[in-house]
Amino acid sequence: MTTRTDAPTRRQQILKEAARLFAERGFHGVGVDEIGAAVGISGPGLYRHFAGKDAMLAELLVGISERLLEGGMLRVEGANGSSREVLSSLIDGHIDFALDDRPLITLHDRELDRLRDEDRKRVRQLQRRYVELWVAVVGELYPAAGEAEVRAAVHAVFGLLNSTPHLGAPLGRSAMEELLRRLANGAFDALAAEPTVQ
Repeated sequence: MTTRTDAPTRRQQILKEAARLFAERGFHGVGVDEIGAAVGISGPGLYRHFAGKDAMLAELLVGISERLLEGGMLRVEGANGSSREVLSSLIDGHIDFALDDRPLITLHDRELDRLRDEDRKRVRQLQRRYVELWVAVVGELYPAAGEAEVRAAVHAVFGLLNSTPHLGAPLGRSAMEELLRRLANGAFDALAAEPTVQ
């Protein structure tokens, strides 16, 4: 008999449903009982896994920031190719996040300020480190661009990719991936272009 090792744990199921519900109705619009019902346990049963909704929110937002940074570092460290290949790998990783974790993007936009100061500072610290990974790679690929311009381009691409929760589902997954990839690369390629005079 084989056992599945990739099945989500109860804790992961709770977090996934909490993220979905918080994104749909807001943090204060969702009760513990509703989260429990979504995963087939009683609301009080959730307290075996989490101290409360605040703990779920913190784990969701700190957790995704940790995963993005760790994934980005692995992509940079594991790359044996050119800066272009490293950037392509970073873009692909962020596209996966943007398409697979849409509720977390919405949650971050709306609920980050609800975190305890300590957790919010941790999220911001992790995000800064993630940005710096990208800035180093993009700066190497476009050496004529200044650091401020490179940093602005990185943030603009994040804004572009993280807009996916607002798009609905106009395209299939692979078509959306390809479009986002082309848009992100086009935005970075603008760093090599001569500024237009207006």
